[in-house]
Amino acid sequence: MIDLLNIANLKFIDLTHALNKNIPSWNEGCGFNNKIIVDYNYSSAGVQFRVQHLDMDAGIGTHMDAPSHCMTNGVNIADIPLSDLIKPCVVINVADKAHESYQCSVEDIQLFEQQHGKIANGTFVIIHTGWGRYWKTPNKYRNNLLFPSVSVDAANLLLSRNIVGLGVDTLSPDINDSDFPVHKIMLGNNKYIIENIANSEQLPVVGAYMIALPIKIENGTEAPIRLIAMVPNSC
Repeated sequence: MIDLLNIANLKFIDLTHALNKNIPSWNEGCGFNNKIIVDYNYSSAGVQFRVQHLDMDAGIGTHMDAPSHCMTNGVNIADIPLSDLIKPCVVINVADKAHESYQCSVEDIQLFEQQHGKIANGTFVIIHTGWGRYWKTPNKYRNNLLFPSVSVDAANLLLSRNIVGLGVDTLSPDINDSDFPVHKIMLGNNKYIIENIANSEQLPVVGAYMIALPIKIENGTEAPIRLIAMVPNSC
């Protein structure tokens, strides 16, 4: 258990990709634009300001899918309890075997649990595939929507562990030519999904806590997120 009040004994890891107009996304263009509308003009008080206007899709960069993303009566982004956004985190690392058509399997989860114990209720689970190494090469990261994903059986096993949410270092836990079963499994059971996680290779397999802070959009089904991990110095 992390002593959250003893900050000196923690290190913080940023699991968030910065947004810009060139980042990889599900569609060919990410839909992000950061336009300067006032550029260090003096105000009447003699203070210089730069003012920007953001134009973006909700589901870009490191972002959260709320249950309402695919469930009519699902919980929206703004209504996810804070208690579900600060949770212990485990990393299932399949990077040594992952390729563009690899699916994290039941066997991967069972191997993790043999080594580290059963995944506890309320845990946030990250599947680390190593695909994030292509983030700064958007064509490779998008790869015509071919990237490592999560199998239906693995998703159901994680659901049986009552995890709070599932994270991936790819565009989606589902492959493009599917009917998005992992989204249905997770979001349909009031879990959330975080996609395009950065730096998950820096996390310990167990022992970290994550803080997931999406933009609080009323009736939002998706939102960009600042995702950080708190890791004890002993890990």
